[in-house]
Amino acid sequence: MKILAIETSCDDTAVAVLEGEGKKIKILSNIVSSQEKLHAQYGGVYPFLAKREHQRNLPLVFKRALRQAQGKRIDAIAVTYGPGLEPCLWQGINFANDLARKLNVPLFPINHIEAHLLANFLNIGGPASNIFPAIGLVVSGGHTQLILIKKFLDYKILGETRDDAAGECFDKVARILGLGYPGGPAIAKLAKNKSKNEGGGTSIILPRPMIKQKNYDFSFSGLKTAVLYLHQKQPDRIKKSPEYIKTMCAEVQQAIIDVLVSKTKKAVRDYRAKTVILGGGVISNDELRKQFKKNFNVLMPPKKFCTDNAAMVAITAYFHLKDKKHKQKIEAKADLTLK
Repeated sequence: MKILAIETSCDDTAVAVLEGEGKKIKILSNIVSSQEKLHAQYGGVYPFLAKREHQRNLPLVFKRALRQAQGKRIDAIAVTYGPGLEPCLWQGINFANDLARKLNVPLFPINHIEAHLLANFLNIGGPASNIFPAIGLVVSGGHTQLILIKKFLDYKILGETRDDAAGECFDKVARILGLGYPGGPAIAKLAKNKSKNEGGGTSIILPRPMIKQKNYDFSFSGLKTAVLYLHQKQPDRIKKSPEYIKTMCAEVQQAIIDVLVSKTKKAVRDYRAKTVILGGGVISNDELRKQFKKNFNVLMPPKKFCTDNAAMVAITAYFHLKDKKHKQKIEAKADLTLK
């Protein structure tokens, strides 16, 4: 089976072609066109600007993906239908719908969050049965969710962010500190470069929001606000100090990681989970990966599959289509979403 997948949930235009038979999975192409430089000048993603770029880029990315896949016959099309930015999502959905009609192949809508989790199995062809029950943690620019995975393709959301996601917090803190967009990589780089002896006369301790609450929810808006108020109080000579910026970045990063690790530990303990399965763009953070490896039996995708891509959409469709029960569910959802 050969599946062509389309992803336009935010500001990355992505098309992939995946070939699968049993546990033998091969990525024939996985093309991503980033709008990062365009949105950097605005400090964040503008949905209707992103929509325009998707409209412009989709035909080009599609042709590149097909060319790299060497014109293989397509058996099905998969497309991200949500969650995401609605103007962006509809560009992908409409393009996929038209393409499915022209090629006379079935079209399947895929959940973006599930795709981030199943990106873990792109290189190994599927999960072993002994990793369940598992706790899934998706951490991205717009989403922070803890998910109970009772068995493969069987999910229950345990908790999610009540306001800003972890990725949004990184971006907003970076804006406060004048580091540009996207904020996560900039903060991670400066935090990594901070030596233990640096500090510039500063000692920064930030809150760990909701870390002691007996639920699985998150809140990162307060952390961003704490950074804003603390930064506003600093004299200009401190604000401009590289040591101060590095110290702040390291503390923000650690505060977010502490909350994520603590909430995940609680979920693992409460549900006796055997494995933690990570997904989402923030999972490419080196320090986060290091600390999760230290604390859990963990699966995490290679960095190239953490950020938005279409290969993860294709593998999700493939696993659902292999299972008759899930195939019927996804077909019904396609009728409701795209008619």
